Amino acid sequence: KLCGYLQKLSGKGPLRGFRSRWFVFDPRRCYLYYFKGPQDPLPLGHLDIASACFSYHQPEAGAAASGDEPAAFEVHSPGGAVAVLKAATRQDMTYWLQELQQKRWEYCNNLDAAKRDSRTSPTPSDFSKGLVAKDNPDLSTLSQNASAERARNILAVETSPTDLVGEQAASQPAPVQASAINFSLKQWSTEIKNSMSSLRKGNNENRKSVFYTTEEWELLDPTPKDLEDSMALEEKRKHLAEGSKGLTSSAFPFDFGRIPHKARRPLKDMIGSSKNRNSSDSSPTEWCSGNGNRLVSELQLKYQSQQEELEKLKKDLLSQKELVRLLQQTVRSSQYDKYFASRLCEGVPKDTLELLHQKDDQILGLNNQLEKLNLEKDSLQQEVKNLKCKVGELNERLGMLMETIQAKDEVIMKLSRQLSECEDSTSSQSGAINSPTATCTNKELQELDRLKDNLQGYKTQNKFLNKEILELSALRRNAETREREWQAKYTSLEAKLCQIESKYLILLQEMKTPVCSEDQSPAREVITQLLEDALKAEPTEQPEHAFFKPHLVSEYDIYGFQTVPEDDEEEKLVAKSRALDLRSLSLSENREISTGVKWENYLASTMNREMMRCVELKNLIRSGIPHEHRSKMWKWCVNLHVKKFKDSAVPGYFQTLLQKALEKPNPASKQIELDLLRTLPNNKHYSSPTSEGIQKLRNVLLAFSWRNPDIGYCQGLNRLVAIALLYLEQEDAFWCLVTIVEVFMPRDYYTKTLLGSQVDQRVFKDLMSEKLPRLHAHFEQYKVDYTLITFNWFLVVFVDSVVSDILFKIWDSFLYEGPKVIFRFALALFKYKEEEILKLQDSMSIFKYLRYFTRTVLDARKLTAIAFGDLNPFPLRQIRNRRTYHLEKVRLELTELEAIREDFLRERETCVEKRDLISDDEEDS
Repeated sequence: KLCGYLQKLSGKGPLRGFRSRWFVFDPRRCYLYYFKGPQDPLPLGHLDIASACFSYHQPEAGAAASGDEPAAFEVHSPGGAVAVLKAATRQDMTYWLQELQQKRWEYCNNLDAAKRDSRTSPTPSDFSKGLVAKDNPDLSTLSQNASAERARNILAVETSPTDLVGEQAASQPAPVQASAINFSLKQWSTEIKNSMSSLRKGNNENRKSVFYTTEEWELLDPTPKDLEDSMALEEKRKHLAEGSKGLTSSAFPFDFGRIPHKARRPLKDMIGSSKNRNSSDSSPTEWCSGNGNRLVSELQLKYQSQQEELEKLKKDLLSQKELVRLLQQTVRSSQYDKYFASRLCEGVPKDTLELLHQKDDQILGLNNQLEKLNLEKDSLQQEVKNLKCKVGELNERLGMLMETIQAKDEVIMKLSRQLSECEDSTSSQSGAINSPTATCTNKELQELDRLKDNLQGYKTQNKFLNKEILELSALRRNAETREREWQAKYTSLEAKLCQIESKYLILLQEMKTPVCSEDQSPAREVITQLLEDALKAEPTEQPEHAFFKPHLVSEYDIYGFQTVPEDDEEEKLVAKSRALDLRSLSLSENREISTGVKWENYLASTMNREMMRCVELKNLIRSGIPHEHRSKMWKWCVNLHVKKFKDSAVPGYFQTLLQKALEKPNPASKQIELDLLRTLPNNKHYSSPTSEGIQKLRNVLLAFSWRNPDIGYCQGLNRLVAIALLYLEQEDAFWCLVTIVEVFMPRDYYTKTLLGSQVDQRVFKDLMSEKLPRLHAHFEQYKVDYTLITFNWFLVVFVDSVVSDILFKIWDSFLYEGPKVIFRFALALFKYKEEEILKLQDSMSIFKYLRYFTRTVLDARKLTAIAFGDLNPFPLRQIRNRRTYHLEKVRLELTELEAIREDFLRERETCVEKRDLISDDEEDS
């Protein structure tokens, strides 16, 4: 992940200057977002890297030689906008420039390939999960220029980032910026939102004050003795506060535990270092004496500190003696009480005796503690003696050091006098002849070093600019090629449109004024030719210039479903017409990019934080998840619902279940094998035994049959898993099935009795009578049981019931909101075609229409507006209450049916005539 700290030039007038910002690169849109800090959820803005170019200026020789100096570079965007960014070091600047160049190169090359077919995502690298993600579309991508790639590699400058680049930089403090005030009126609202979002977290750990200084002081961790002293001081303050009525004491509650443990420097060392800095400004002649004085002062400070520590130890010793005295008094009093009580406890009950024994134990414990304190006192006395010895030794060393320093001072002074005499004699001998030559030589050497530094800097700059020019030229050529190809495609489409219009005009003219008999009419030939052209299959293998041919309807859609069947020619024509209508709708939706922009903006806002359930996300999911983000969002939705299951499961839970299923087959294995090829035969990922999806489907179903033996396997689960596997990996699809069966749906929904499914059909009937009363009355009038059609909708969540585009938008909302979405869309489908159904006036035509009408619903946007707008309010509590009501009724009915069955079996066993009845099959055998 390309991210890190950079300084951005912003502001106007006196406020213009560099401000430290946290930059994050988004590969989905090739944007470089910048935030005020790594924890902010909302970006302050972004830079479009895909259409930008980069440059930087060669600094002076001194700055070029030192790589630790800040280095600025420019990002030029279309329209003349220039963003000036500054890295902490030249090394960081080089790394940022090279990475941004590489990201731009990869994005634009992917864009060239993906834009050839508007159904694909411009960033196919975003796909990481599922069968659809691994499906490679037939695209004639531009072949990369080998010489250009080789030149880019040669011109690349090897560099590695510092700690201010990368995800680890988020834990680093922001670089100090002294050139500008960190204030911006334009970004005021964004900063307020970020501040409020950080406050909403409710973390109290950030509410304690931390004080910083220019020296980066860090306080030492308090020792137990310091803590005892501080507690004693607090007790004294409390006593003083209680004694004084009108006055109150105050203190700052510092949080020492939060100070990081890096380079801890005691206060006395800080004082010594400050004295060192002050003494460093003295003249060279006073340096030796200054060193001796500094050493003496340090030793004196150490001596004073040890004296203070000795005084503390004496105070502690006195307090310990006082404690021992008190303990002795307590022991004597307790012994006296024990002796006195022993005379009077002959008739005392056992509880009192046990209490006395406990007191004896406590007295023994106090005696032990007294002994420990005596030992500690002895050790402290010994420590005091040792410290006195150390003080004596330090005094002796101090005297020796003083003598050594004095001797060294004398030697240094003597050597200094000899050096000055030698220099005077040498200068007098050489005279004025050699002095100009030496000066000239030094200047030439300095100039040579400066020129070498400049040469190295210009070489690096030249490499970068050559690479930038090379990449921009290649991108420009790719854009020109893409433009020519689009122009050719437009011309080809226009030519085909003209041909079709010509044929239709001929057909209309013939239909208006026929000139021949019906058998020899040219209209038949035109119609036959038009049908042949319409039903002509698109070639799977693209020839060299197949890009220029209009490619409106392919054999399979982006999900792998077959668009045109191969059996019935009439159904083939209807399916081709439906596919063209869907294509037209998708193209019209692509022109309105507001939904896509909203998704990109939302995902950009989650780059620095985790996604959470909110109204904005719910509205976005209801409008449909974009194809390129569906894998990520489905996985997030599934993890949201099964988090407690996954947390309680052991690591490798899915693999364990799968291994168990492969080693020991269960009763469901046979039925699973029978249903694999019947799951989605019209999808290329499940059409043959060798398809990749078949093995994944088998693994997920077998693993689930071992997880939930109460259900094992039910027809319908295979279709749920097949849809999930199109965007999820095996383990994620397994948890998706767990979400649907064990979290969303009621119990007994997929058991043998299908009790929950029957209950939902009765709930749906109630909702139909409430939300669509006219249509419900129409069905009742002609005695049409529409639950025979809707039962499968609920069982497999509309798989094989609606067109694929609508199916996946239903699944988007279903995985986020739950089973209420099924009721919404089932009602919306009937409302969508309500007027057409009301026109039908007999039960046969109504039932025939209900079997296929969902396939004629193509406008996903209109259907979604009905489901989430026209059908409101739609409370989940109402559905739960009605489920409870109908569940009792269905259970009673099933109980009655079971009783009738048992009576029949009992009567059959008792009646001789019924028991002797033989079926036709038994007679044949």
